[in-house]
Amino acid sequence: MTWLALVLALLLEQVRPIARGNFLYAGYRAFAESIERNFNAGQYQHGVLAWVIAVAVPTAIAMLIWGGLHLVHPLLSWVFSVAVLYITMGFRQFSPAFTGIADALKEGDIVAARKLLSGWTREPVSQLSENEVARLAIEQGLIGAFRHVFGPLFWFVLLGPAGAVAYRSATILQVKWGARDLRRGEQFGSFADQAGDVLDWLPIRATAATFAVMGDFEDAVFCWRQQAERWSCAAYGILLAAGAGAIGVRLGMPLHQEHTVRFRPELGLGEDADANMLASAVGLVWRALLFWLAIILLVTIVAWIG
Repeated sequence: MTWLALVLALLLEQVRPIARGNFLYAGYRAFAESIERNFNAGQYQHGVLAWVIAVAVPTAIAMLIWGGLHLVHPLLSWVFSVAVLYITMGFRQFSPAFTGIADALKEGDIVAARKLLSGWTREPVSQLSENEVARLAIEQGLIGAFRHVFGPLFWFVLLGPAGAVAYRSATILQVKWGARDLRRGEQFGSFADQAGDVLDWLPIRATAATFAVMGDFEDAVFCWRQQAERWSCAAYGILLAAGAGAIGVRLGMPLHQEHTVRFRPELGLGEDADANMLASAVGLVWRALLFWLAIILLVTIVAWIG
């Protein structure tokens, strides 16, 4: 039933994608802001307590609803699982921007590609070359695939709907509190950032390993071992290095932004990034997802037979 729930949720999301600004996400952000107003006194321990409440409340609600529905009828709890997956994961959270950038680059419309990338990443893009736009798009696409597909899928399979809700809540808080306070040098959001890294530790390595299996295994493993630790975020360094090696593309490297050069380490081996490499990245992500679904189906069948 888990496998069928995953497949149905992915199909529903392709047919009718949930809007990024939907009322559930907006409501949760408002809830998080309310908690921050009441708990943020600038100290690390306040951030810990706020994070626990902000994650525990929606997770507990999901557990109670699932458990209550299961008592009524298992099919109802399964429908609820599909709904949770539909809300917490999905390609359409990031794929429209990625596809639009690829199409713009194929048509040689660098202006349109920059505009789409800027709306997606919120980074300055006016001076980026075609290669730099393609590099950033692939990087953001691989990260987006992990955040919106592989991460919640992993925790759903492990812990059910509560796992997917907890993971999505934690990722929102990591961006909303953790990344913000990391830039400011403040303490309140430090735990949110650390907790997000802990929750990502295993699934990000499972995703990187799948990229290696589904692509150029030797290059992916080499890049993972030799290049990942140079990246500013070690976890994303693993994901991007393995993905770049699997595809055979060079990511990272300097970017021309805000009239200066932003230096970044090189990730991957092989060709320069372009529109064709964006298509290769999409293919890698889909192969990795199908691999996970096949493994889950196999385990389900073995458990059912046993």
